[in-house]
Amino acid sequence: MSVELKGRLIEKLQPVSGEGRNGRWEKREFIIETDDQFPKKICISVWNDKLAMLENIAEGDIVKVSVNIESREYNSRWYTDIRAWRIERDADE
Repeated sequence: MSVELKGRLIEKLQPVSGEGRNGRWEKREFIIETDDQFPKKICISVWNDKLAMLENIAEGDIVKVSVNIESREYNSRWYTDIRAWRIERDADE
């Protein structure tokens, strides 16, 4: 499922890395706040080669983020991941 979100980048969290069965991985999460009537804060992650997309985006910028939303089950619990595959500064702002 692919969705486009728009909001103000309010925080970039510290990168996290590790080693898995498929090799080394790196992840960074960031928070945007939507500009709806009732604003929502959304935590979005970028992985591996996509981390570079965040380098030219500053906290406070209005961004459009294309994401994939995926849920998976582990030990009878469900986990949802929102992964960005495109981040761009909003040209309208």
